[in-house]
This record gives sequence, C-alpha cells and structure tokens, in this order.
Amino acid sequence: MSLLTNAGDLAIKNDLKQFLMVLLVALSAAILPKIVTSLRQFPYTLLLVIVGLGLALLDVRLISLSPGMILLLFLPPLLFEAAWNMKWEDLRQEVIPSGLFAIGGVFVSIAGVGWALHQWVSVPWITALLVGSCLSATDSASVIGLFRELGAGKRLTTLLEGESLFNDGASVVAFGVLVELAVDAHPVDSSTIILHFLVVTSIGLGVGGLIGACIAFLAQRYTLSWVEQSLTLVTAYGTYLLVEELGGSGVIGVVAAGLMLGNFSSLPGVPPIKRATITEFWEFLVFFVNSIVFLLLGDQIQLPRLIQNFETTAIAILAIVVSRAITIYGFSLISGWLTKTTISLPEQTVIWWAGLRGGVSIALALSIPVAVVGREEIIANSFGVVLFTLLVQGLTTKTLLEKLNLLEDQTLHQQYLELIARRDALQQVLNHLDQTELQSAIEPALHHSQIEFLKQKFQHIKQEIELMTTQYSQLKAFNLQQHQEKLLAIEADTYAKFIQSGLLKQPLTSIVQTAFDA
Repeated sequence: MSLLTNAGDLAIKNDLKQFLMVLLVALSAAILPKIVTSLRQFPYTLLLVIVGLGLALLDVRLISLSPGMILLLFLPPLLFEAAWNMKWEDLRQEVIPSGLFAIGGVFVSIAGVGWALHQWVSVPWITALLVGSCLSATDSASVIGLFRELGAGKRLTTLLEGESLFNDGASVVAFGVLVELAVDAHPVDSSTIILHFLVVTSIGLGVGGLIGACIAFLAQRYTLSWVEQSLTLVTAYGTYLLVEELGGSGVIGVVAAGLMLGNFSSLPGVPPIKRATITEFWEFLVFFVNSIVFLLLGDQIQLPRLIQNFETTAIAILAIVVSRAITIYGFSLISGWLTKTTISLPEQTVIWWAGLRGGVSIALALSIPVAVVGREEIIANSFGVVLFTLLVQGLTTKTLLEKLNLLEDQTLHQQYLELIARRDALQQVLNHLDQTELQSAIEPALHHSQIEFLKQKFQHIKQEIELMTTQYSQLKAFNLQQHQEKLLAIEADTYAKFIQSGLLKQPLTSIVQTAFDA
C-alpha cells in the first residue's frame, strides 16, 4: 500500500523509478563486457548507445528532459571531473599545442563541417554551422582509458586530455553564439562575435578561478573526504550557475574551478586515501551522467530520421575527419615553431585519429531549443558522427598505436615495481620483528630462523633490483621519478598536517621541488 497521495509525491516517486531504471540499464551495459569476452574491445559509451537504440525500438522511454536542462545537468560534472584530474605540471608543458588544437580545432571543425554540409548537400548555413559546433567538442575519455591500459606515452595522454579540456569550453561558447543566431537571426559581424567570445571567456576564467582557489583553501583544512566531495559537487554546479548569471561562460568557469581545486587543494598535500575517495566519487558521477546522456540519445533518436539523413551524416563524418587532420597536422607545425619542441608524425597521427566525439557533443545537440529549424536533423547527424568515431576510430586506435610503435614496455615497469613493493614490505616486516624480539611469544629459535629467512629474501630482491637497473637504462629515469614523487609526497603530507591542525595559515612552496629543479 502506497502512502503517496498528492501529485507532487507521485511525481517524485516516478522520477525515482526512472533514476533507478537508468542506473540499472547503465550497470548492465558496464557489466556485459566482463561476461562476454568479445565485447571487451567496445567502448562503454558505444554499448550505451546501442542499448538506448534498442529501447527506442521497443518504445521504452527511460527519461524525459527539456533541452534547457540538459546542459545544466550534464555539462558541469563532465567538465569538472576532467579538469579535476588534470595535473597542472603536466598540462603546463603541453599547454601551447593543447590550446592550439582545442581553440583552433573548434573553429576549423565548425567552418569545415558547415561549409561541407552547405556546399555539398545544401543544408542551410545556420543548421550546418550548428552541426559543426556540436561536433567540435572532442571526448578523449574512452581513448585515454585505452592509452593507460596499453601503456601509451605520457605525452600523448597529456596532449589529448589538455585538448579536450580547453576544447569543451571553446566549443560550448561557440555553440551558444550560434544558437542565439538560430533563435533570433540578426546581422552580426566577426568582430562582435570575437568580442563576445573574449568577454564570456574572461568572466568564466576569472570567477571560476577565484571560486576554485577559495574552495581549495577550505578543502585543505578537512580530513573528511565526504566534506570535500560535497564541496566539489557544489563547486561544479554552483560555479556554472553563478558565472552564467554574471554573463560569462559557465563551462569555462567550471573548467577553471576544477583545475584550481584539483591541483591546489592538494598543495601542500592531500592524504592519498582522501583523494582516492574523491576520485572514486567523481568517477561514479561521470559514469552515471554519461549513462544518461548516451541512453538519452539512443532513446530519443528515430531510426527513420537517421536513415533519411544518411547522406548528410556521411558528409559530416568526412568533414570532421578532414578538419581534424588540418587541425592536428597544421597546428603541430605552429606549435613546434613556437615551443621549439616537435610532436612526432606518428604521435600526430594518433592524436588525429583519436579525436573521438562523445558526451559533450550529444548534450549540445540535445540541448538545442525546439524552436530551432532543423533540430532533428542536427541530432541525427550528431548521433551518426559520434557513432562512427566510437565504433570505427575507437576500436582501431589500439591497432594504430601498435603499428606506429607508440606503446611503452609496461611489463618491465610492472616487474620492477613488484620488486620494489616486495623490498619495502620485507623491510617493514624485518623492522617489526627487530622491535618485538624481546617480547615475542614464539620460541627464540623459530623467531631467529624467520628473521634469517626473510633477510636472505630481502638481500636476494635487492640484488634483482640492482641487476634490472644495470641491464635496463630506462629504469634509472623511472626510478628517479618514483623517488622524487615519494619525497614530494612526504613533504606535502607534512605541510598538510600543519595546516589541518591550524599551525599554518597558508600553503608553503615546495623546497624539495626547488632542489629537483636546481
């Protein structure tokens, strides 16, 4: 017997049912590759789209959202999580090529797709440009997971993550301008568009950065992970809403806040366990948001409409692939000239092919107001391109990495780290046995025999480590990196304890890092 009687209570109950249904379907799609081995190479987001299409064929509608709510609900967590996980030290080294790929890529994609659709299949300019703006947002999440699993170079990962981070903000700003033109067509010149872009970007960066810095200052003083989880969640949505109210880009504000909070809440240090719990919290949130976005896409797409727009979708796919090539190969030359550091041709090729489209593109397409002419065509074209990038490019990136010899030997690193872990573990055990020798409850002879056995194992492992370091010169650099990270973590954790106890009022700069840079 239900105690819910009024309309409001029943609406909440219905929303809860929809929430649980979406979560159940998403979890089923995530578990399926673990059961069916042949599906393990499929991107998780592709499986969600296929499930959503199946539900649409059965006329099962999981959730219904207005276009205006889609950006508000979905973009902040997707963008914040990406910014939170980006290390500023890594990004700083690749900020010029990533920025060129991102900002330049948005305009090249919009112009390329818009021109191709208008010129070849006579799509109206505003509709064609809107398709280009939706598809200008790259989504590296699926590829980055593959890169880390296979052992692709760190630079490749940083370039793709950095590009995706900056690209999302630029693409959403450009999308917003084009939607305004589609809803209320009025003559504008390029200088007005550029000025508008600079204003909303500046407001987003300024306000978002300030909010991120303030929340990072607060986060340093809490040892409870759930407090910081709450702070980060409020920051993501609160920043978006506040910046939009002030006339700026909420998307860029969220990215700025996420970068600040993700990097400076850990300065002078965040206990590793605490940060891990926050990361897990955001991984779940993004998993759920992505699930809704891709299920919503498959749920709302109409196959007859998709077939009807097959020609324009094929043109859009070709335009996106060519525009991506122009962006990566062209701006790589400019980046090399500016930074005096070149990106190798194999690396450029992988970055070009790994420019997948995903959740942000879908959220933009679905958020187009109903009043915009050609909305259904834009959604269908966006769906077709996203499906192509996930199915074709996503599934062939591994082969491309192997063919271009861009995979590092992770087996060697893993073997070395296993020896290091055993050495450190045995050292801790031996220290404990030495301290408890006098009060040990076991026989002295057995106690000493255990110590001798473990000491022999300890010495043997040390010899293996020394032998591997001698045989493989690349392990020296790897070992130095691990050593430096450990020293920085010790220093940071010490400062964090002083701040959390109130003995320090502000973060201290790292002396250890200064020693490394000297």
